[in-house]
Amino acid sequence: MDVIPDAILPKGFTANAVACGLKKSGKPDLALIHSSSAALASCMFTTNKIVAAPVTLCREHLKKNKVFHAIIANSGNANCFTGTAGIADARRTAASTASLLGVKPISVLVFSTGIIGKRLDAGKIVSALPRLCAGLSLRGIDAAKKAIMTTDTFSKAASAQCVIGGRRVTICGIAKGSGMIGPNMATMLAFIMTDAYITQGCLDRSLKEAVRETFNCVTVDGCMSTNDSVAVLANGRAENKKISSGGDAAVFARALKAVCLSLAKMLARDGEGATKFITIHVKKARTFDEARTAALAVANSPLFKTAVYGQNPNFGRIACAVGASGIDVSEKGLRVHMGPLDRKDVVINISLSRGDAACTVYTSDLTPEYIKINAEYN
Repeated sequence: MDVIPDAILPKGFTANAVACGLKKSGKPDLALIHSSSAALASCMFTTNKIVAAPVTLCREHLKKNKVFHAIIANSGNANCFTGTAGIADARRTAASTASLLGVKPISVLVFSTGIIGKRLDAGKIVSALPRLCAGLSLRGIDAAKKAIMTTDTFSKAASAQCVIGGRRVTICGIAKGSGMIGPNMATMLAFIMTDAYITQGCLDRSLKEAVRETFNCVTVDGCMSTNDSVAVLANGRAENKKISSGGDAAVFARALKAVCLSLAKMLARDGEGATKFITIHVKKARTFDEARTAALAVANSPLFKTAVYGQNPNFGRIACAVGASGIDVSEKGLRVHMGPLDRKDVVINISLSRGDAACTVYTSDLTPEYIKINAEYN
């Protein structure tokens, strides 16, 4: 199974994007993904206690409904810290989208990304929806993956195909994220579509497993957003034998994880102001979570990240970060190997000498450009 760094929509899905005027630049800022067939949905959201209105609405829809047809997402405004008005704007977006598609509002998932604390101009979205819906097509996914970008420097997409019960199943994902990336669920927006025929339980398990080792193992600055979401729609159009457990479930889970990992790596590679893509392997930990804790302690250390930017092989910054993580590792047990720092891709290997578990985390360096981007972001 190969992962293709491109968006190949599964059967039954179309997409489109337009500029509705939320971005001052005039660039596309409204994306729509549509499934003509009823689809199951599985989602994971930020664990931040402050959440955006779309997160609240999506949770409500998922709790009350099992059939979904669309994902509508805007960039340029996070619709967060906007109170009851923000919830009303998210509902209006869902209802207007549903009306044009001929489906129920509760079957539409709404997402936003951008500036926090400014009310969303839902009127601009509603006015743009007729042309957004009219332009739905297979190739519209190329526009959609660009419309969800904020400070991203490139669009992010990945696709994979696998054979289940003699039928070809396609999984396609798009994502956005460059800054405010700190793992504790997903820390970005990611939308995944598949034509797999699968049970709700198996879809939920597969997503949770994939996120654990992909999106939850990527960080740029350790900052968790209020809007972080990953959503999977599965419409069954591949007409494979229904996936529930066993070998078929394992095949699907591997393909989903491969797509998520490809997207996660793109997030780190596109870290705001980044000049280095850093892979941190931690092995010989007691548990996966312990290995992840150690890896993230290093990945989120400004001292380590600036050292990599300056090509300074100061392993003491790694030792300091691991020791401060709370893991009872000894000087004798800790082993660190730093790959060449004068390359764009940097690899760090860390051994804790405590067990057999391992984890890999992906991050980027910390540069003056990161400070500039975030000092000016408003």
